[in-house]
Amino acid sequence: MRRMNDALRSIRPHPIYLAGRWVESERILEVDDPAHPGDLAGSTYLANAEQYEEAAATAVHGFEALRATPTYERAAALRHISAGIAARRDEIAELITRESGKSIRDARVETDRGVLVFRLAAEEAERLGGETMPLDIGPAHRGRHALTRRFPVGPVAGISPFNFPLNLAAHKVAPALAAGCSIVLKPPSRDPLTMLTVAEIIDETGLPEGAVSVLPMDRDLGDRLVEDERFKLLSFTGSPAVGWRMKERAGKKPVVLELGGNAGAIVDASADLDWAVKRALVGAFAFSGQVCISVQRLLVHVDVWDTFLDRFTAAAAGMRLGDPMDPETDIGPMVDMGAVERTERWVAEAVADGARVLTGGSAEGRFFQPTVIVDAKRSAQVCSEEAFAPLVVAFPFRDIEEALAEVNASRFGLQAGIFTNDLAHAWRAFEALEVGGVVVNDVPTYRVDHMPYGGIKESGIGREGLRWAIEDMTELKLMVIAQPG
Repeated sequence: MRRMNDALRSIRPHPIYLAGRWVESERILEVDDPAHPGDLAGSTYLANAEQYEEAAATAVHGFEALRATPTYERAAALRHISAGIAARRDEIAELITRESGKSIRDARVETDRGVLVFRLAAEEAERLGGETMPLDIGPAHRGRHALTRRFPVGPVAGISPFNFPLNLAAHKVAPALAAGCSIVLKPPSRDPLTMLTVAEIIDETGLPEGAVSVLPMDRDLGDRLVEDERFKLLSFTGSPAVGWRMKERAGKKPVVLELGGNAGAIVDASADLDWAVKRALVGAFAFSGQVCISVQRLLVHVDVWDTFLDRFTAAAAGMRLGDPMDPETDIGPMVDMGAVERTERWVAEAVADGARVLTGGSAEGRFFQPTVIVDAKRSAQVCSEEAFAPLVVAFPFRDIEEALAEVNASRFGLQAGIFTNDLAHAWRAFEALEVGGVVVNDVPTYRVDHMPYGGIKESGIGREGLRWAIEDMTELKLMVIAQPG
């Protein structure tokens, strides 16, 4: 029998949030603590079919009420959520760490980002508008003008992943409320408690019944959520294999997919190596590399190859693995043993095919050592697939076009980074790289929550970032006004 942490031992499972009500079901969902196998971070419930149906039906009615809610009330609700998360920062950050294994330092950063997302959503709600345009561009159109306005699309289905249990869910809930759309959110089964805690804050806002539901679900109900025609947009963040299958089943509704990556970072001959090493460590190993824009491939100019690799490898070898609740810990556990075993297998396969491991390459329970690999074949899974692990594969290059081609030699295209002090190389990277975002003098892992974020190729469709997500969750409508006479 699995054990709960002492503080959680006597606590009942957290109820789930159904359209403004807290409910239970007959199915308990236990949430593992990745840092302490056998312990529980807590528990909640899996929604049943009747609860799902109520959530979907209530979302339809809730949408009609929410779309009629004045902007100032929606903005006030979003600011309340932002302030509520800030007020419970330590509690929420510790919960993120307990149920995901993310280091407490990174969990605090994620909590702060959640505060920002809801605040920015309030601001975007207040400036959501349209434009006017003259139509009298010819004699036949004299006396005619037009104006545009954005209207909410309807109820939104949101599905969020385990690696950012607060922030990536916030990027669905916050823009939906700003746009005037109700939302049913399926949080990750591995760490649902974070958003259920945020739902406690949402419940204080007085938003219309059905505006928000946070329902952990099994796969069958998740499939029903994807296919349900009552939802007018699906927003999914997760693996490419799952995301593209969802798109096929989503029917006529628009779909926003934020999927995986295999991010490349270029270290040019002109780069500031101190900065490049420092930032590449963060980009490669934060949250054990379980980030879709984690640095997985490093392209390093031959003139700085030895210097950069020596310093980067030494720094990686010195990173501290341990209890994610310890502020001094650099790398916590991976999400489960399946992820650990897959990473070990991929590294072993690469080595068997000629690759060399400069540091790391093995696990201690759920803790995988920060790993640097060279001489790997491009066909190796550590190069061609999304590792989602604390793993970097490095390659030398001689000229910028070679490096750009290497980054583009992937079926993924989320973000890329280039460290350079050559403006021409930076501009060329912006023009040539087949990705959704190019970050100059920083890692592809860099993201600010109001910027347009998303990928191309197998990395997804659409963009997140509050303004762009709100555009996806609204429809542009035109009104033409004719002056008689």
